Amino acid sequence: MEELHADLVVIGSGPAGQNGAIQAAKLGKSVILIDKDPYPGGASLNSGTIPSKSLREAIIDLTDFYERSFYGKDRPIRSVSINDLNFRLNIILDEQRKMLTRQFDKNHIRFIHGCAEFEDSNHIVADGVRIRAEYVLIATGSKPRNPTNVPFDSEKILDSTRLLAIDHVPKTLIVLGGGIIGSEYASFFAALGTEVTVVDKREHLLPLLDTEIGLHLQKALSAIGLKMVGNKEFDSIRRVNDLVEVHFKDGSTMQAEMLLYALGREANVDKLHIEKAGIALDKTGHIPVNALFQTVALNIYAAGDVIGAPALASTSMEQGRLAVRQAFGAQTHHFPSFYPIGIYTIPEISSCGYTENELKELGFRYEIGRAYYYEIARNQIVGNDPGMFKILFHAETLEILGIHIIGRAATEVIHIGQVAMSFNARIDYFIDQVFNYPTYAEGYRIAALNGFNKIKHRK
Repeated sequence: MEELHADLVVIGSGPAGQNGAIQAAKLGKSVILIDKDPYPGGASLNSGTIPSKSLREAIIDLTDFYERSFYGKDRPIRSVSINDLNFRLNIILDEQRKMLTRQFDKNHIRFIHGCAEFEDSNHIVADGVRIRAEYVLIATGSKPRNPTNVPFDSEKILDSTRLLAIDHVPKTLIVLGGGIIGSEYASFFAALGTEVTVVDKREHLLPLLDTEIGLHLQKALSAIGLKMVGNKEFDSIRRVNDLVEVHFKDGSTMQAEMLLYALGREANVDKLHIEKAGIALDKTGHIPVNALFQTVALNIYAAGDVIGAPALASTSMEQGRLAVRQAFGAQTHHFPSFYPIGIYTIPEISSCGYTENELKELGFRYEIGRAYYYEIARNQIVGNDPGMFKILFHAETLEILGIHIIGRAATEVIHIGQVAMSFNARIDYFIDQVFNYPTYAEGYRIAALNGFNKIKHRK
């Protein structure tokens, strides 16, 4: 067996692993990166974030989704095949993998394809190689939760990974789970013309959203034919001829051509044998870490989905970077508590800061500024998309407390508000700035004027 030594061994090449490995290399450390997949990128690139967002853009483009607003709702949806979607997806995945490989080569990071296994806290075995590591970063991500009572297959009863391998667009689809993954895929297929029904034990999709934004989302999704059935839990799932049949605890049943099971994900640590390094999962099934991303084994760090919420690609990148800087004693800071969340439904959503319900619970005196997309010229030019800017601000100090955007380009323009909030900007900051015209970004100024006009001027 080949014996190697590295300053840092990174297990998993998703967003946390990539950024951790490259950060260590920039600090002059020797790095070995191990991944069970032959291609770098982890679940984020190979079965998660990049595939789902690539499919979203392909669906919007190929169905002429935004052009329908110019020609009326009666214009038929342009037919799109799985081959059409996969053609674009494969080009994107290939380019992303090449880019990552170039980055690893440029930074002299050795990539090993194999399943990593701990011997102890300093020794890892993978693909016939035994590595002594000074430090380890576990960044193995998450995988769809697959209960044993759900008869998953590759044709009809699917999780978010299996869904990427279907050979045709279904006419009907049941999505179990109204969280981020379920809501995103449900909207994608609804845009393709599939009759989609989302079922969840909660009353509404995406309950983490500001309530008003959530209502706008359900209205927009209803307009493209998506149905939401809340307060309902499944009891059993089975195939009946060419259909999937779901039995619910209230005695009702539902059938569709395919079913997407999107009721949670879990840490991907099955084969790591982390117990040999003295590490155990917490009650949520994730690796517990301190504020510095350090596990109970002091030379082993963990970052990304494997440690639980927020489990976003964006936050995982920064966690991996900060963990490695901490491990090697580089100047660093704690992980920020303030960051945007992007949800790539159709329409997309992004938010930063408090929701209205949170402000009520905290007893804040707040006011709201709104700008509807129909007020924004840019939106009319590129194809009318329902949406709104919602800015929450303190009624006395005028400090911005939360920004919520639903509609086209939401995940891009949210960063303007994020930067303003990071400097404790007041609502009148947006009023006093000149925005390019016509742009979506001017929604900030429209919303700020709307909110400012609701309160008395304070000198």
